[in-house]
Amino acid sequence: MTPARRRTTLAILALAVGGFAIGTTEFVTMGLLPQIADGTGVDIATAGHYVSAYALGVVVGAPLIAVAAAKAPRKGLLMGLMAFFAVAHVAILLADSYSTVMAARFLAGLPHGAFFGIGSVVAASLVSHHRRTAAVAAILGGLGVANVVGVPVATLLGQRFSWHLPYVLVGVIAALTVVAIGLFLPHQPPSGEESMRAEMRALRRVQVWLALLIGVVGFGGMFAMYSFITPTMTELAGLDERYIPWVLAAYGVGMVVGMVLSGRVANRVGVLKGIIGALGLIAVLLAVFGWAAHTLWLAVVMVFVLGLLPSVVVPLLQTRLMDVAHEGQSLAAALNHSTLNTANALGAWLGSIVLAAGWGYGAPSLVGAGLAVLGVGVAALSAVLERRSHRAAAGRVEAPTVQGMGDCAVAAPSETAATPSP
Repeated sequence: MTPARRRTTLAILALAVGGFAIGTTEFVTMGLLPQIADGTGVDIATAGHYVSAYALGVVVGAPLIAVAAAKAPRKGLLMGLMAFFAVAHVAILLADSYSTVMAARFLAGLPHGAFFGIGSVVAASLVSHHRRTAAVAAILGGLGVANVVGVPVATLLGQRFSWHLPYVLVGVIAALTVVAIGLFLPHQPPSGEESMRAEMRALRRVQVWLALLIGVVGFGGMFAMYSFITPTMTELAGLDERYIPWVLAAYGVGMVVGMVLSGRVANRVGVLKGIIGALGLIAVLLAVFGWAAHTLWLAVVMVFVLGLLPSVVVPLLQTRLMDVAHEGQSLAAALNHSTLNTANALGAWLGSIVLAAGWGYGAPSLVGAGLAVLGVGVAALSAVLERRSHRAAAGRVEAPTVQGMGDCAVAAPSETAATPSP
């Protein structure tokens, strides 16, 4: 490996460690809700607001930071985002009430989307064009590793010692990420094209909104089922609750495998075709999950695949947004993570509706299948519009060429017509 290639690998790895920290804090709260509820004097239902507070921070912070910091050097911005993330997590040591924990979780969520969005743009710029999706997948792969290693270990530490401890450890990892980015990421000055106005222009593009809509409805389908994975596995598959962490680990392993495969899918079939194909498979998987979940081993296999397929789509969708946003790449890439958190809320809400209606734990996956089908429809519409746009552009290029040929352009058809057949 050449020194330049090694430095690029270390730079992307540094960003992936930041993704690991973010993935751990995003999911560990769900495993520690009873402990956090006891520690802050609220019931578990109210403690669920702590999850929502973090998600709200992601939704709010991603677009605001991407636009406001459009002209900031990207290396310094990424270091600043991780430094803020670290402080917000260490500060949770001072949080011992509902209001203070809500504030701490909201602040911790603010850098999430901007870090992944801007980090994805930076990672793509460090490698050749055909390796962009693989580079983006490497950063997002930190989320998968977090679900396999970070979340189970952090949950165990929180249960045995203090619920504050996992968040403090995440803050330490974030601080180490700041150091690693400073050491390995090359200087990333603004190209001169970035500005708040340029970033906002991305929102005028129909394809940007279609890509974001794919994320909302397509991933809403996955979250409709996964939000209720624990009762689904215990009620339908008959799994003892103490083995649920192993099921979640299977999901995390699927995420890692999906991130690895994503770059290959992009190179083999293309970004948009890959999105359509993976969403179609997700729809099929969710449609049969309620039936398959009655067989334990089959349910576990399908949970693994459910981790794999969406993780193929996320880097593809991130790359798609960067492609169609043009000068607004940072904003569009950051909005992708706002979109995924919106999908989380949408899917969980719709799933809770069918459960409240008494339709059983197989119903949320059917809702998810319907949402995934809608995602396929939106992606197909995006492909059709893009094809029409390319044809129109090709026509505009050819027309001036013919007109510029003058009399020769008129004479050529006549001469061809006058040529006798052999």
